Amino acid sequence: MRADRLVAALLFLQTRQRVTAAELAAELEVSERTARRDLEALASSGIPVYSQAGQGGGWSLVGGARTDLTGLTAPEIRALFLLTGPDTAADPRTRTALRKLVRALPATLREGAEAAARAGVSDSTDWAGTETEEARLAPLQRAVVDAREVRIGYARPGREPRERTVQPLGIAAKSGVRYLVAGTENGLRTFRISRVASVTETGAPAVRPDGFDLPTAWRALAARMEDRMVAVTVRGRAAPGTEPVLEGLLGGRIRYGERAADGWAPFEADGPSPEAAAARLAGLGGRVELLDPPEARTALARIGAELTLLYGRSTPPGTPEGPPRAPGSAVTPPV
Repeated sequence: MRADRLVAALLFLQTRQRVTAAELAAELEVSERTARRDLEALASSGIPVYSQAGQGGGWSLVGGARTDLTGLTAPEIRALFLLTGPDTAADPRTRTALRKLVRALPATLREGAEAAARAGVSDSTDWAGTETEEARLAPLQRAVVDAREVRIGYARPGREPRERTVQPLGIAAKSGVRYLVAGTENGLRTFRISRVASVTETGAPAVRPDGFDLPTAWRALAARMEDRMVAVTVRGRAAPGTEPVLEGLLGGRIRYGERAADGWAPFEADGPSPEAAAARLAGLGGRVELLDPPEARTALARIGAELTLLYGRSTPPGTPEGPPRAPGSAVTPPV
């Protein structure tokens, strides 16, 4: 792309006091005529590039002008602004940095960057009007960058949040789910950011282990989590048309067999426990039948019995029997 060539030409100019069109053509592997057009395009876009004719002449940056693009290509610039530009709730320092970067770009690249920054929007509340994990992500990112110890309120599924002091070391993302990697009194741990209820800096610096490397630490932690996620395999069969729902619930941990004559598809899926698999599949009712292990069937039967007990009666608990009465109407005593 020509935009990439213009960035490469600008960076080449930065490394030389003066270059000729022939030298630039050799560097970019284009014709001398194309190189000259690129130099003229840089000059017309606002980059302080000028040419000097005659022997010893060539093209130079006025006053040794420099840019901090450090080799960014046009697709890389667009990707950067798509990633950070849409977030209207971003830290003010981030917005300032992005504005400076836009001003530093040549005009030929500036329009694409600004378009990418306008290409999305980030909303930190869910449809119920409550804040999502984005509200906790920003302070956690700052704590990682500034190496500040924090107290987080963390809620495991079905439990109330519990506060604990952690040493933030990095943010990792897996399949769209983000995790805080942090040091704790029990060693390195991961915390799913969507379950973080509060973040408060303690005022103390974070303790970073010697030689800590986030990618290496994450691979080890992810392997441990993966082992827990595939601790048991359940087997069952699914009614026709149920596969998309199953895949949404179980992701890539589900595998299908050959469909039977009645249209039902046998499957097996890995999970952390029979009870967890039963809890995930209970909402599908009779569209899925678990066959093995017996613990999964027992868990589903227990869930079904609890639901029947709760919803099987004709009227909710505490509701007077008989048809509803209009507010304020009199009750006719028995004859």
